[in-house]
Amino acid sequence: MKRFLLILVLVIAIAAGLGYAISRHAGYVLIAYDSFRYESSLWAFLAVLVLAWLVLWSVKFLVGLVTTSSSVANPWSRRNRSRRTQLAIEQGQMDLAEGRWASAQRHLLRAAEAERQPLLYYLGAARAANEQGKHEECDNLLERALDRQPQAELAIALSHAQLQVDRGDSDGALNTLQAMHDRHPHSIQVLRQLQRLYQQRGDWSALIRLLPELRKDKVLGKGELAELERRAWGENLSLAARREEGEAGLQALDRAWQQLSSAQRQEPQLVLAYAEQLRQLGADAQAEEALREALKRQYDSHLARLYGLLRGRDPARQLQTAEGWLKEHPEDAGLLLTLGRLSLQNSLWGKARDYLESSLRVQRHPEACAELARLLAQLGDTERSNQLFQEGLGLLDKRLLASPLPA
Repeated sequence: MKRFLLILVLVIAIAAGLGYAISRHAGYVLIAYDSFRYESSLWAFLAVLVLAWLVLWSVKFLVGLVTTSSSVANPWSRRNRSRRTQLAIEQGQMDLAEGRWASAQRHLLRAAEAERQPLLYYLGAARAANEQGKHEECDNLLERALDRQPQAELAIALSHAQLQVDRGDSDGALNTLQAMHDRHPHSIQVLRQLQRLYQQRGDWSALIRLLPELRKDKVLGKGELAELERRAWGENLSLAARREEGEAGLQALDRAWQQLSSAQRQEPQLVLAYAEQLRQLGADAQAEEALREALKRQYDSHLARLYGLLRGRDPARQLQTAEGWLKEHPEDAGLLLTLGRLSLQNSLWGKARDYLESSLRVQRHPEACAELARLLAQLGDTERSNQLFQEGLGLLDKRLLASPLPA
């Protein structure tokens, strides 16, 4: 209200001042050019100027209004095309996120055809086509994306490889990634996808060849890379042992073992994989020797547990060696189980029973239950033996799928 009153006072003051100026002197304006001559008072001339300005402003306003109305009404106007494209982008992205694949493909393709930078929309449309099983359409969409944005070749190829993996075409994905690896050898994303694909395919020898590049380009953290390296070499040992049977399998396993560096051949996880494969091939004596040397360097509970499953050349010496570890690891349930098993190999029934009982006091384990139950059954204690068998089965049940059983 105060503002309105202030404006009103100013208007009245200006009008009064203008009236006073007009009454004092009318002024005089003369415009002459060649034969043209215009004469009027100053105030009439100013009034004509104001009127002309108002007419020009009104014409401009009306033209703008008509143009705006035409663009709103015309479905092919630039404004409406832009609005339709934005709606297609929003709807397509929502459909893609919510799994409405056909609608997502339709909207994102419309957006891709309209946009100057269509890469993301083509990739989304290709994924939607892939999810519908339209693999040829998917590949065609990626080709169109490459035609429109050839500088995005690597991004398109990475997406293509992932879509090929999703559809179960691991051979196609491998070809795509290897081609990109040749052209972009230091691309972290190419190396990462190759690593995952080799793991998925179980191609551990190829992954082993890739490990130096993974390390050089720092694709993985140190801990993750070390774990991957141990697993790859361990799986490679298993594959080498399974390729052949008998003596040929042993030779293949030894060749794979010699491929490891000296430091790797001392890692407990790899020694465990090597000794287990030797056991599977019937080379218990060689496995026992490998485990004994590894445990002499560094004690490991998993190695000690496997040691009890082997029958070396001298079972008495084997038991004596394992009892030497007990001094420093008296509470290792796995070692106590191994001592019980080695005592059984040496027909030391009382000692075997004591070690197995001690193992179960430290940890209730189904293997220890089974070994002690078998021993007690031979010694005539069938009631305790049956109890241990039932307990061992109960411990195994915890590892199995809980499902309804008949009453």
